Amino acid sequence: MPAWLDLLQWPAMAVTLYAAWLVASQDKRRREHGFWWFVASNVLWIAWGWQAAAWALIVLQLGLFALNLRGAWKNDTD
Repeated sequence: MPAWLDLLQWPAMAVTLYAAWLVASQDKRRREHGFWWFVASNVLWIAWGWQAAAWALIVLQLGLFALNLRGAWKNDTD
């Protein structure tokens, strides 16, 4: 794995933590942004997992991606 791609796990982790912080907010707009930041973290983790042959991580991220879309949709309804 190229060194730069191995380092991708660190921004992926930071984006995941930021998304969790936003989703935990009582402010609806922050929660909405949090779900989309989670989607970004899913993409980053999948990119890292693909190069690391971490297939379980990729499957986990696909499942979490579906849950993030569900959360964004449910948060959008009044």
